[in-house]
Amino acid sequence: MAATNNHLVIMAGGIGSRFWPMSTTERPKQFIDVLGVGRSLLQLTYDRFEGICKTENTWVVTNAKYAQLVHEQLPEIPVENILCEPCRRNTAPCIAYVSWRIKKKDPKANVVVTPSDHIVTNGSEFRRVIKMCLRFTGETDAIVTLGMKPTRPETGYGYIQADLTTSSARNNEIFRVDSFREKPDAETALKYIRNKSYFWNAGIFIWNVSTIVNAFRIYMPAMSKIFENMMPIYGTPEEQAQIDLRYPECESISVDYAIMEKASEIFVCPADFGWSDLGTWGSLLIQSQKDLYGNSKIGANIKVFDTHNCIIHTLEEKKVVVQGLDGYIIAEKDDTLLICKLSEEQRISQFSEE
Repeated sequence: MAATNNHLVIMAGGIGSRFWPMSTTERPKQFIDVLGVGRSLLQLTYDRFEGICKTENTWVVTNAKYAQLVHEQLPEIPVENILCEPCRRNTAPCIAYVSWRIKKKDPKANVVVTPSDHIVTNGSEFRRVIKMCLRFTGETDAIVTLGMKPTRPETGYGYIQADLTTSSARNNEIFRVDSFREKPDAETALKYIRNKSYFWNAGIFIWNVSTIVNAFRIYMPAMSKIFENMMPIYGTPEEQAQIDLRYPECESISVDYAIMEKASEIFVCPADFGWSDLGTWGSLLIQSQKDLYGNSKIGANIKVFDTHNCIIHTLEEKKVVVQGLDGYIIAEKDDTLLICKLSEEQRISQFSEE
């Protein structure tokens, strides 16, 4: 059974269309079956927390225009647990809003916050780590972030430097954070992975609701007052109108800058459960099952000849044949076909606007 006070927050407000033509601003990647398994990234995120948090303790924060998509894909979640942001304000206001909203319902809540567009290949290890961290934050005033053991000198992720000299007295798998580092250049990333104390910042956080609310009060007092003052109307018909009015007043800032880099009781749990944030077609190729020639084929009937290191995502086509390509993206959706060099995928957003 899931612990009574465990709550799950899924942040699903992103508008990313990097997987165009499969994803668009009207249907971002978290709502797409990226892996070709019959479940969207949002649904897979919800699935991997089975046995950790009850359905009625699951919350999704999203852009107002995606609320219906969330409800369609996760009908199990109470409609009142789908919180709608009227505008984009980065992760700190998103987390502040849902934290006060949860506090109103369950002052003893123990919370895990996760993005909606990541993948995890080892679900059992993931659940073990999350349960362990929830026990830790349930017993302490600590904020815990997950650090992924790096497998390559990745320049697309932020990094966490841990103090590995001494583990927490309560758990020998959890360590204090020395520093947070921005996305590095290639040379710096190489230095990081040679130093065993650096981990990828997965953007997955675990804390007790009272701990995070107090952190906002200390480090983001103006923002905390906005949500604190709305405590009487949370869960009432007035809530959305007041959020629509007050939310735009919040500073647009990430929770990393707002809280994590300032607070003192910050810990990291190094973990290894096959994590990726799937930010690019290239990252999908890395994470997907590949044939002997490095091709990832996501679709019912795909044939390749003299083809290497390609990602082919064609769920809607009856048959696809590719010959003679090396290092390409081949993707289709709704009568739109993309054929692009993997090395040029940063230009995809430009293609989608033409």
